[in-house]
Amino acid sequence: MKNFLLLFRADSTQAAKRSPEEMQASTKKWMDWIGSIAAQNKLVDRGNRLEHTGKVLRGNNVVTDGPFTEIKETLGGYTMVSAGSLEEAVEMANGCPILQMGGSVEVREISVL
Repeated sequence: MKNFLLLFRADSTQAAKRSPEEMQASTKKWMDWIGSIAAQNKLVDRGNRLEHTGKVLRGNNVVTDGPFTEIKETLGGYTMVSAGSLEEAVEMANGCPILQMGGSVEVREISVL
């Protein structure tokens, strides 16, 4: 089995438009989806949401604010799963609730050095 990182991207302006009831329903969908992966014993790390603010470090110690708000799609969080192949990890990601909200899931294998 290999480990894969699922990176969740979405339109950051959409979350602010949801009602408390919609947010509660969304949270339940996320918990059910994560729970289904955990029930298969393939959840390595539940992950977390990421804050919308941060810093970007570039060469020569150049530090700037970021991610930049003019970019509509932002990285919102991550989860780590265990799968036999990239295709299996993609299949797990296919059930992610963010896809129903117009977002995307980037699936990346984690290489062990």
